[in-house]
Amino acid sequence: MEKEVRQRLQWVKLCEESGDAGFVCRRCGISRPTLRKWWKRYQAQGIDGLEGLSRRPHSSPSAKIGPDYEKLILEIRGERNLGARRIQSELRRLHEISLSVASIHKVLCRHQAKPLVSYHRKKDFTRYQRSIPGERVQMDTCKIAPGLYQYTAVDDCTRYRVLRVYARRTASNTLDFLD
Repeated sequence: MEKEVRQRLQWVKLCEESGDAGFVCRRCGISRPTLRKWWKRYQAQGIDGLEGLSRRPHSSPSAKIGPDYEKLILEIRGERNLGARRIQSELRRLHEISLSVASIHKVLCRHQAKPLVSYHRKKDFTRYQRSIPGERVQMDTCKIAPGLYQYTAVDDCTRYRVLRVYARRTASNTLDFLD
């Protein structure tokens, strides 16, 4: 017998012996409605009535996705191999059904849909590199703040970086930086 069932049985037996529900409630630290509930269940079903019942609802009337929507989502995923966001737009466009991406993702996870195959792979990073210092220099200018321009030059061989800040971005400042 579970600990909770034994405790509830003790409450009911104490109530039967004393005949005073207020005394039992004060002594056991429970409310009268709680004692009344377990007393009625014990009277109707015996010890089996003292078992805790499931609190799960019998139905979910506000559930957004029914079996027909699930089937539609899985069909779109199977035929076109789309992700949750693209499935959302297809449902809205073709079937006038508005579901959140999270709800669609839950359906896909629940049915253990295979992960999407990525066809686009980012190419490896190609770094410019020269064998002689100064053969190629990459140069850039950037506005840092009003009246502040940063000139940057990076040598492709040594990777030395040279920075200088000017008040204006002009041709004369650029030539000065290059010198």
